[in-house]
Amino acid sequence: MESMPVNGDRKNMLIALFGSTLISFAPLFYQYSETNPVTGAFFRMAYALPVLILLIFLLNSKDTRSRESRSLTLFAGLLISLDFVGYHTAIDYIGTGIATMIGNSQVIIVTLVSWKFLGEKPNKSILFALPVVVLGLALISGIWDDEPYGEDPFKGVIAGVFAAIFYSSFLIVYRYSNREMAPAQNLQFDATAGAAFGLLLIGIMPLNSLGVEPIILQPAWPSHAWLILLAICCQVAGWIAITYALPRLPGAKTSFAVLLQPVLTIIWGLLILDEEPSLQQSMGILLILGSVISVTIFGNTRVNTER
Repeated sequence: MESMPVNGDRKNMLIALFGSTLISFAPLFYQYSETNPVTGAFFRMAYALPVLILLIFLLNSKDTRSRESRSLTLFAGLLISLDFVGYHTAIDYIGTGIATMIGNSQVIIVTLVSWKFLGEKPNKSILFALPVVVLGLALISGIWDDEPYGEDPFKGVIAGVFAAIFYSSFLIVYRYSNREMAPAQNLQFDATAGAAFGLLLIGIMPLNSLGVEPIILQPAWPSHAWLILLAICCQVAGWIAITYALPRLPGAKTSFAVLLQPVLTIIWGLLILDEEPSLQQSMGILLILGSVISVTIFGNTRVNTER
């Protein structure tokens, strides 16, 4: 009788690991597209939308979410549009592996925000992790390094932290918007549509003074072949797998599945893109990774029910 939950957990874990593995290739596909941050992020969303519509139609997905929940999911998409601008900018400045590691420090930000606004009291590990992450970011930025890796490591760190803040905001709103446990493809469609709209607005606004290049809507090849691959493999298949599996897994397994993605991205950057972080930057990556692992595994929160 107990084999059913065990088998269910094993299936969901495999789905989560599959999704994390697919998403780990996203920065590589973006790099190969050779587009600017807003253009790459917008078409990642735009090319995913018709595929998501087809999936919803073929699977005849029944969406029981309220209008309020769907609006929240669209708002979550707007938030992640800002995350992608920062994330892609960080990739351009500092490489795929380092940018992804900085972005995944969001687990610490999410824990702090959940503590402050949702009454979820964190483990003390968060208090030890914060200064370690700050030190890791300083090492990555190259301020004490004679030959740091990246076009502009300092700007890369700033963009990465910007991305982490908005990724944290996205995760909190996205989680809250799916209290009804809607089909993953429906939820992903709303978030992707919100992100595409947000990125289009950002791309047509005159933000050159802030270092944001305008969107280029004219497709060019083979750049857009990489963006189509990015949309189908990562934005559709990867994120649907993650959205489906994570709410159905125990906390410890969820933590492992989430951590797989940045670790694999670092490996792909080293092996495929020949990224070579300096010794100090590598130490910074390890400090942030260790902090994220500590908070993810040992920093579980509990809801404070006291009035």
